[in-house]
Amino acid sequence: MAKLHFSLVAPERELFSADVDQVDAPGTEGDFGVLPNHAPFMTTLREGRVTVRDGATVKLFDIQGGFADVGPDGFTILAEHAVEVAS
Repeated sequence: MAKLHFSLVAPERELFSADVDQVDAPGTEGDFGVLPNHAPFMTTLREGRVTVRDGATVKLFDIQGGFADVGPDGFTILAEHAVEVAS
């Protein structure tokens, strides 16, 4: 099964980087999900929760705005501030 390479980067450091099944993010124009082979796009992000799914594993991150970039090499979020949430 195809995987999506996802990176979550905050000003302090890269918080997460791995090949995953799906990522859901809080866009300024509405929440959105990204799967492998998604069409390329860029958008701004609002404060909210990023959900990263890989099989049965779910990781949660709270972000305070930023930018999202989906391209042929994967999905990158550049967050203004981000922290992992204990699940």
